[in-house]
Amino acid sequence: MPRPNKKIEKPKNLENAVKRLINNLRPWKVLLYLSLVLAVLSAVLSLITPNKLSDFADAIALGLQPNTKKLETISNKIFENFSEENMQEKMLTILTSSDIPQEDVKKTTEILANTTNEKSEDNYKLFMEMPDSVMLYLLNDIEVDNIIISSKDELEFIKIMKNLNKDDQEEQVKLFDKLPKSIYNLVKPSIDMKKIKKLSIILITLLVLSSLFGYIQNYSMSTVSNRFAQSLRTNISNKINKLPLKYFDSHETGDILSRITNDVDTIAQSLNMSLASLVSNITLFLGSIIMMFVTNWIMAITAILSSLFGFIFMAKILSKSQKYFVRKQEDLGNLNGFIEEMYTGHKVVKVYNGVDEAKDKFDDLNEKLYEANRKSQFLSGLMPPFMMFIGNFGYVAVCIVGALLVMNSVITFGVIVAFMIYVRMFTNPMSQIAQSMTSIQSSAAASERVFEFLDEKEMPSQENLKFKLKREEVKGKIEFKDVKFGYDENKIIIKDFSAKAEPGEKIAIVGPTGAGKTTMVNLLMKFYDINGGDIIIDDTSTKELTRENIHDLFIMVLQDTWLFEGTIRDNIKYNKKNISDDKIWNALKTVGIDHFVKSLPGGLDFIVSNNDSISAGQKQLLTIARGMIEDAPFLILDEATSNVDTRTEELVQKAMDKLMKGRTSFIIAHRLSTIKNADNILVMNEGDIIETGTHEELMKQKGFYADLYNSQFKNN
Repeated sequence: MPRPNKKIEKPKNLENAVKRLINNLRPWKVLLYLSLVLAVLSAVLSLITPNKLSDFADAIALGLQPNTKKLETISNKIFENFSEENMQEKMLTILTSSDIPQEDVKKTTEILANTTNEKSEDNYKLFMEMPDSVMLYLLNDIEVDNIIISSKDELEFIKIMKNLNKDDQEEQVKLFDKLPKSIYNLVKPSIDMKKIKKLSIILITLLVLSSLFGYIQNYSMSTVSNRFAQSLRTNISNKINKLPLKYFDSHETGDILSRITNDVDTIAQSLNMSLASLVSNITLFLGSIIMMFVTNWIMAITAILSSLFGFIFMAKILSKSQKYFVRKQEDLGNLNGFIEEMYTGHKVVKVYNGVDEAKDKFDDLNEKLYEANRKSQFLSGLMPPFMMFIGNFGYVAVCIVGALLVMNSVITFGVIVAFMIYVRMFTNPMSQIAQSMTSIQSSAAASERVFEFLDEKEMPSQENLKFKLKREEVKGKIEFKDVKFGYDENKIIIKDFSAKAEPGEKIAIVGPTGAGKTTMVNLLMKFYDINGGDIIIDDTSTKELTRENIHDLFIMVLQDTWLFEGTIRDNIKYNKKNISDDKIWNALKTVGIDHFVKSLPGGLDFIVSNNDSISAGQKQLLTIARGMIEDAPFLILDEATSNVDTRTEELVQKAMDKLMKGRTSFIIAHRLSTIKNADNILVMNEGDIIETGTHEELMKQKGFYADLYNSQFKNN
């Protein structure tokens, strides 16, 4: 019968696909939320680390410099010697002392004449010009951190500080090395190891916690993604069993397999690699902006402006790349479907010299997939190198501006160290977010294809069907009563089909190709639902029976033999339990193939595969033996001898005669010589029964059947 045309795919709606994807993750929401929360916590800890690292760098930097605080303390204590009270107390003595040379007294008198009481700093500078003899007399020993600094050391310190050039660091280092030992020991560079140890413990704790959270997050996300993929495959498997045959008639097998394998794997990988990464990187991105402004707003603006172009570029790429990711999934499904079709029919392709045409079509589909892949990957691949450039440019800008701010004592060296990390945290997430969005786009396109399959219309529910025919109680009567059917409801192809089969009868259905023979068998097996009329088994309508119950009542031997890769034993007792080897051997002996099986290495344990040199007739006999084990009251033979030669046909026919014994049988055959002994022959044409009767009766009528039979006889 004619089959409906292939279904045209509807336009994609990625927004709905993403929403549905999230809704379907609800069974694992606890693990999912845990993973996302841990991703955020890990990112937050990473944001805290640069500030602590800044403190760590500052502690080391300060430890490598002279102790300016103690230097200031020493200077203040020395400055106290030049207080007004001390000067008034000692100055008269100095001017009249015989121990001080007159030249020094005279010079001191001149300096005092220039002093004022308004600015003590100016007075201090003047006092610094006093002769050494006077200075020693004015200075008193001082104590700093339990270390006594003598007047002589104080005087030497004053002379050194007098020559200090604050703009020349190299000269400062040389002068500090010349300081008196008592003062040098107080102001020499010294790293605060307690502070370093404390900061080290904090940094290690932050890094360990961040890594631990990251590990748990990855484990949780991996569990969610793989469980979700497992659930999708299970749902697809269940869906396949609920879909009507017309769906498979209108869709390529390769495309369906692509949805089960490629699309589900794409969703799982995207969830595992992208969702938590997206949340983590968004947290890092926003958090780094906040932390930069908290640390220093000038440096923050510098980092953001240097990376602003990356945002614009990323938005452009995302807008351009989406359509190619959707097209890639579609082209991959089309290519898989074509490959599956060509592989299945490769003999026909070769026989009809269609190899070149098949190659051309494959090249065309492959080229389309290549173009979609190339463009999507090229556009997404632009992000990492470009963002690396933006990040490096940000480093340079931060270093230049940071150096200027350090020179002006606005920030410390540690702030530059922190900003170097913050710039990386600011720019890298942009690239990672873009990649995650790209991956989520692929996942959305794949999930839409999967959900589209899961949303396909199923066969009617059987929950209300409680009645069941027991195999051992079935008598074997079947009646077709005014059956109407069409693959399209508006185009009925089976019109008022009526027929009866009494228990144990052999009913043959013959007719030209497209007459509706196989369609009638499909309706009997309830693969399709009839549009009108009824099919009755033992006075019970098939509408009241479940499909599983009906299938349990039938043995089917089809034109295309089906043996799965496994032992002969497993193939014979397919889907049956507690079947002994003796029963299997009896079935093989009944159909006359036991000698062949015994000749195989391992006998029943012989592994059947596609590469085995088992003939079509032997495979057909094995499927008939499988039917013997099934032992159901009804038998359907659909062109069971069409693929074998005449001699093998005789063997298969004998086996089928044994299989039909005691069963109500329906035989579909093009070779009319195989159904001459049928109890009733139904001659079909264009969906209707045009003749009925035994072989002899139909031949006497000299009608349609007689013409068919005679034409075959003449051809033979």
